[in-house]
Amino acid sequence: MEKSELLEILQDWNFWKKELDTGKERKAYLEKCLRFLKTNVVTSIIGVRRAGKSYIMRQVIKELIEEGTEREDILMVNFEDKRFVEFYPKLLDEIYETYLEFLKPCTNPFFFLDEIHNVPKWERWVRTMQELGKAKIIVSGSSSKLLAGELATVLTGRHLDLFVFPLSFEEFLYFKNLEITDELDEIAKKIEIKRFLNEYREFGGFPEVVLSGDKKQLLLTYFDDILTKDIEKRYKLKKSEKLRALARFYLTNISNSITFNSLKTSLDTTTNTIEKFSSYLEEAGMIFFVKRFSFKVKEQEKSARKVYSIDVGLANAIGFKFSSNLGKNAENLVAIELKKKETLDPNMELYYWKNPRHEEVDFLVKEGLKVKQLIQVCWNIKEYRTKEREIKALLKASKELNCKNLLVITEDCDAEEEIEVKEESYKVKFLSLWKWLLENRRNEHS
Repeated sequence: MEKSELLEILQDWNFWKKELDTGKERKAYLEKCLRFLKTNVVTSIIGVRRAGKSYIMRQVIKELIEEGTEREDILMVNFEDKRFVEFYPKLLDEIYETYLEFLKPCTNPFFFLDEIHNVPKWERWVRTMQELGKAKIIVSGSSSKLLAGELATVLTGRHLDLFVFPLSFEEFLYFKNLEITDELDEIAKKIEIKRFLNEYREFGGFPEVVLSGDKKQLLLTYFDDILTKDIEKRYKLKKSEKLRALARFYLTNISNSITFNSLKTSLDTTTNTIEKFSSYLEEAGMIFFVKRFSFKVKEQEKSARKVYSIDVGLANAIGFKFSSNLGKNAENLVAIELKKKETLDPNMELYYWKNPRHEEVDFLVKEGLKVKQLIQVCWNIKEYRTKEREIKALLKASKELNCKNLLVITEDCDAEEEIEVKEESYKVKFLSLWKWLLENRRNEHS
């Protein structure tokens, strides 16, 4: 590309001569990214499309400027700008040379390369710049495999990953201008919190969706963009209808257990295609799977997996709604929060538990060799048979796995019960979903 064309694009995405919209601050991500920048490694920001990665980059840039970094010493490039009509390996060199010529940075600059995976062989260019100490580099992308996997290949031990999710419930309340500072705030604002939880459960936490009036249409657009830009375009797929059918199936069946083999007939394709397309959907961040717990690795891999959407709003917009969705929806929200914790803690592993009698516990949290917590999600705990079934499975898993930290997440029940079974005593804690979501985030910040 001509330097004049490149400069015109770059000026639109940088703070050199103007202020840019940085959106509502995502404080936890901002602080973590700034910590990463103090190390001598590449920072990669990974997450599903439209989760807010670009705005987090802008927030980091704004903070660097406020801390004293010269505006000209920071370069941001958005590789989704439609004016980049072609991507080729030399493009990064051309951008770099144009930046040096016209901006003349005084020190080693910061490079923010947004959706970098669009450029062929980008990871080798990043490695060279990092090894030569020519810049501090932050890259972002919508494919976990593309960024984390390919960076790991060329930058072993020289990069840090920041996984960005749609808004947590705490962030959602902040975006709605409802601030919760402590437990007294929770009590005083309980009615407002529960009202916002209903909206959060319906439309999810994509930042733009939260702030928009036309939420359903935005979610439908996101669904199509993820499939088109992050999967079909990258993998040059011809079976796009099969991919869409599989994505719709998963989003309709959130919180259900599935096997790839069981889907081949209904989708009229092979098990290999189902497995391949499922991995694409997971890499793009649309869905994730939770495996059944077993002490045998082979048994874990062969067992059915539970599928969850990265955002409940996306599942509600695309999937078919059933009356049973309240419980499934709540379970998906819990799964997302636990998945976030798993990405932050390398010692944590997330599973579900099921015994040969088909008694099931929704979530098993393992740390190292120890099962740390067992969690059931039971929306309507007032129904006696439902409560009895859920508690029975929880107690059986507790005895088998020697785990006494037992939790039932409910619609609106906060209590603790002591249950005696064959001269053994178990304590079960019951907690409202909204309280657990806020408590979970507080624990993460502390």
